[in-house]
Amino acid sequence: MTNLHASGAAEPDHRSSRPRAVLPALCATQITSWGIVYYAFPVLNVHITADTGWSTTATTGAFSLALVISAATGIPIGRALDRRGPHKVMTYGSILAVAAVFGIAAAPNLAIFYAAWLLAGIAIAATFYQPAFAAVTRWWGPHRVRALTVVTLAGGLASTVFAPITAALADHFSWRTTYAILAVVLALITIPAHALALRAPWPPSAQQPGHTGVASKSDTVARTRPFSLLTTSCMVSVWASWRAGWCFSRCCGWPGWLSMG
Repeated sequence: MTNLHASGAAEPDHRSSRPRAVLPALCATQITSWGIVYYAFPVLNVHITADTGWSTTATTGAFSLALVISAATGIPIGRALDRRGPHKVMTYGSILAVAAVFGIAAAPNLAIFYAAWLLAGIAIAATFYQPAFAAVTRWWGPHRVRALTVVTLAGGLASTVFAPITAALADHFSWRTTYAILAVVLALITIPAHALALRAPWPPSAQQPGHTGVASKSDTVARTRPFSLLTTSCMVSVWASWRAGWCFSRCCGWPGWLSMG
C-alpha cells in the first residue's frame, strides 16, 4: 500500500489537472502566431524591398536574426515556463509579438526594422511550438501524444490559412497597413486565448527533487559542442531550404507564399 501511495504521489493526475480549453486555444494561437509572425514575411518581403529600397539580403537578414534570437532565448524562456507554467510566458510573449509586428509595420529605417525583428525572435521563443509542446506535455502527461499531434497539425495549417490572406491584403493595402491589420488579428486571437485558457494550476514535474541527475545531464548536453553544432546545422538547413524555395519561386514567377508549402 505504501508503494502504491508513493507512486501516486510521484505521478500527478494529468486527467484531472489539464484544462479543457488548452487544446483548442493552442491550436488557434499556433495557426495565428506562425501565420502572422513567420509566414507573412515571405509574402510581403517583395513589397517591403520595393517600397523602402532596402535590399532583399538586408530584409532577409532581419528575419534570420529573429530565428537566431529565438534559439538563443529558448533555453531561459523554457526554464521560466518549467517553473511557472505557460500562462504568463505565452501571454506576455503574445503581447511582445503584437508589439513586434506593429514595430515592423512602422519601421522608418532598417535599424528599427531589425530591432522589431529582434523582439519578434523573443516572441517566437515564447509563443511557438516549444512552449505549446511543453504545456501539452505537462498537462497531458502519458496521454500527450494525441494532443501533441493535434497541435502540430494545427500549426501546419498556418501557411495555408495566412499566406493567401496576407497576399490578398497586400493586393489592396500597402505592406505596412497589411502588417498593422495582421497585428490587430494577432492581438485579438492570441492574447486573450493565452490569458484565459492557460490559467489552470501548473502540475508539478514528474522529476523528484532528489533525482537531480537527469536535469544536470540535460544542462550539460545543452552546453556540449555536438549539441551546438546540431542546433546550428538545423537552423542553417531550415533557412537554406526556405531561401532556395523563395528564390526558385521568384525565378518561376510564382507567388512567394507558394514556396513555403
